[in-house]
Amino acid sequence: MSTLVPDAQPPAQPGASSEPPPIGRLILVANRLPITVRLDDDGHFVAEPSSGGLATGLWGPHQRSGGLWIGWPGELQLSDGQKRDLDERLANLRALPVYLTQDEINEYYENMANGVLWPLFHYLIDQLPDDLGDWNVFRSVNQKFAQAVIDNYRPGDLIWVQDYHLVLVPAMLRRALPDARIGFFLHVPFPSSEVFTVLPWRAEILEGLLGADLIGFHTPGYMRHFTTSLRRVLGIDVEVDRLWQDDRQVRVGVFPMGVDAARWAGCGDSDDVTKQVSDLRQEAGDRKIIVGIDRLDYTKGIPRRLLAIDRLFTDHPELCERVRVIQVTVPSREHVEQYAEFKRRIDEMVGRINSAHATAGWMPIHHLYRSISQAEVCALYRAADVMLVTPVRDGMNLVAKEFVASRTDDDGVLILSEFAGAATELGEALHINPYDVERFANRISQALAMPEAERHARMEALRSRVLMHDVHRWAEAFIAALGKTTPEDRGSRRLSPPAAIDAVVEQVRRAPERLLILDYDGTLVTFAPTPDEAAPDPELLDLLQALAARDDTRVHVISGRTRASLDRWLGGVPIGLHAEHGLWSRITPDSPWRILRPVTQQWKEAVRPIMEHFVVTTRGTFIEEKTGSLAWHYRLATADFTHENDFGEFQAKELRMLLGEMLSNAPVQVLAGQKVVEVRPQGVHKGMVVPLLLATVEDDAVVFAMGDDRTDEDLFAALPDEAPTVHVGRGMSLARYRIRSVDDARELLRRFLS
Repeated sequence: MSTLVPDAQPPAQPGASSEPPPIGRLILVANRLPITVRLDDDGHFVAEPSSGGLATGLWGPHQRSGGLWIGWPGELQLSDGQKRDLDERLANLRALPVYLTQDEINEYYENMANGVLWPLFHYLIDQLPDDLGDWNVFRSVNQKFAQAVIDNYRPGDLIWVQDYHLVLVPAMLRRALPDARIGFFLHVPFPSSEVFTVLPWRAEILEGLLGADLIGFHTPGYMRHFTTSLRRVLGIDVEVDRLWQDDRQVRVGVFPMGVDAARWAGCGDSDDVTKQVSDLRQEAGDRKIIVGIDRLDYTKGIPRRLLAIDRLFTDHPELCERVRVIQVTVPSREHVEQYAEFKRRIDEMVGRINSAHATAGWMPIHHLYRSISQAEVCALYRAADVMLVTPVRDGMNLVAKEFVASRTDDDGVLILSEFAGAATELGEALHINPYDVERFANRISQALAMPEAERHARMEALRSRVLMHDVHRWAEAFIAALGKTTPEDRGSRRLSPPAAIDAVVEQVRRAPERLLILDYDGTLVTFAPTPDEAAPDPELLDLLQALAARDDTRVHVISGRTRASLDRWLGGVPIGLHAEHGLWSRITPDSPWRILRPVTQQWKEAVRPIMEHFVVTTRGTFIEEKTGSLAWHYRLATADFTHENDFGEFQAKELRMLLGEMLSNAPVQVLAGQKVVEVRPQGVHKGMVVPLLLATVEDDAVVFAMGDDRTDEDLFAALPDEAPTVHVGRGMSLARYRIRSVDDARELLRRFLS
């Protein structure tokens, strides 16, 4: 169910365990409890299980783990005594209420979560209020939820935070519980970076989410929008499905949520539902039944659906009196004027369409504005010839999956918006763009006329997928992935202890033969303002000369520098040299340079003008051209009167975004280095030289490698698992060991001479 890429963990340091710790309870943190609490007429509490998909999917893991569910119990005006009584009752259900004041409900829930985040995450920027509200209240309520977790946490617990209401909670938990395993799942779409950056608190939201070890989304598109926003707002790059934040690895994954398919299938076959279906069919006569069931919300696309129905009857008058449309709209936020106005708009549209097309014995649309029971919902699903699930934007939309699960007769046609998350899974549905009213109407006509054999074939395929990937599998997949988080995920950027470095020194010194593969900039020398200022000092030349003088030692320097630079600086030292990240190689001092693979230059013509534009607009930057790459350096970037001192970083993010989008289908990579953005051909990397170098030593030789940035990760990945690899600095790395600086790197090499 999950498309999370399997872990590729770095080898553990000596004495460390890469096994995840034992799993304790599951602590679920959601805006609402899975229990609806109300007071009866006598003032007694009545607690009933909620029927939502989240409560259904997580109740089983919650119960099996002896877990704790933390959430808001709803708008209850309670005395202190009543709160104590409710606390005790909910504790028996392993639920912990977080009480909110009326002001907090208004600002955190109504204004910020539902009034700002909800429309923006659904791309409906025009629905944002002029005054976005008080973010401080939203932050303080998130802290309330976080504190409830902190007060009840036990070592080994898994913490799973749910949805957009609580986007700040993971980071709050991380600060207080640095070793906890924390997951977050977003149940709504994550918008494109252009939309997301409208939020004034965009950086704080992203930083809040990055407190988690695992962040889950419904679709690959939502995950891609999140990672793009990370790059644009925070300058953080994601390697396929993981990134580094502080000293931790954060994974991102796709976990499409399902429904309780077995329950819906059983409901559809119950006697009560069967009778209701019979009544609906009898009332409809020989007319086809079209059904829509939605919560009152502007994301659900109800007005555009009504326009398509109007167009259907206008373009196909022969369908009048042969079709019955049942639209159920479940009340929501009725006290909010915006929603009340939305309902009035829907009522007016239904009235106009009915007036335009009704006859003495037929009403086109039956609009029910009320809540309905699960049995009534299931009966409508089973009676429908065509089901309309057509939101203008929806995170998943479980109505589509409920409809499919309930159709044990393998009949009925699902018309599904391409803007619903479920569309990525339900390919056999008839997909529509709800903004294209004409084609939408044609799709309805196609569905009504679809042959029985095609209906059955489509529904059988849909049901097979929905039954297999149900809500229980969704929950289990996420919990299993979160449970695999290891101590190394949360601490692999910490410096290696002295004892571990001592062990590396001893391993290298005792080897009968040793192969040393060393990066240059950031490893052997500190970064210089310009490439020409990075020449080696006499101390480094003496150190390399001494290492190379040993008969049992082979030294190779592999760098992003050009051949000319390496020849000028290190040509007099008897070592191997490898330029442009391994594209050019000179194994021995007396051998010629040779290119390891042919590269094309055509892509440079598209990239060079873009980099030149950034040179013009960013003072202090320049382009370095090599045989196989182009690099834009911004170490000397300076501020001007319109920008802050981090303008170079801002421009680098913009350049990477622009090049990444433009070159997405080109055979090149866009790399972020130390104050440099470089474009190089795919397949050209430092790992290319490893087979050549391994062939120069015996099998019992120790292969040691040291580097400091992203380009060195290819080298580390290509080496044997047992090779001691060292990362210099605190950047992301697969290296087994970590040291602080260039000075420490030189000291380590000197110890090999002892």
